[in-house]
Amino acid sequence: MDISIQVAKALLSIKAVFFRPNEPFIWASGIKSPVYCDNRLTLTAPEARLIVENGLAETIRRNYPDAEVLMGTSTAGIAHAAITAHIMGLPMGYVRSGAKDHGRQNRIEGKLEKGQKTVVVEDLISTGGSVIDTVEALREAGADVLGVVSIFTYGMQKGLDRLAAANVKNVSLTNFDVIAKVAAEEGYIAAEDVARLIAFRNNPSDESWIH
Repeated sequence: MDISIQVAKALLSIKAVFFRPNEPFIWASGIKSPVYCDNRLTLTAPEARLIVENGLAETIRRNYPDAEVLMGTSTAGIAHAAITAHIMGLPMGYVRSGAKDHGRQNRIEGKLEKGQKTVVVEDLISTGGSVIDTVEALREAGADVLGVVSIFTYGMQKGLDRLAAANVKNVSLTNFDVIAKVAAEEGYIAAEDVARLIAFRNNPSDESWIH
């Protein structure tokens, strides 16, 4: 089975991705969304976790074969980076969202050598802002950032444009379109809801999909 479908099935089965097109969730920004995503739930679901972490390891081997260290995003990417690094026998660390105000005031936790070939592990990509911030912190510290691996991406144009502008490559295990298709096939949502979900993804600020 294709890894994107396998991961989509796993995320849907544990409600890490949960669709509710007729009762939209409201994001902190005020945008109404038909989807709720919390990949942290994979950590408490061993079967789904195994699919995800092995998928991340295989994706890194295939797309970033020269990787020397994994760096998780704070906080959601830390556990995934740790488990995947363990599977691969690689060192790992993580990047804080801001420098800590005590001790050595590190923003990057874990040993990172200048020029070390680094892959960033992220759980979810929407607009791309937080993962780009992580990549830039690593670049400033002298890391050779090969790219990003993530569990799920919305594939929003704003995110794609920002990643391209920052020269950041991302490879996701699965994406919004695949999960919407699998959700319809497995009866989580009605088949006619898929077009509404894609309309949301294409323009989150346009609420016409609700009706």
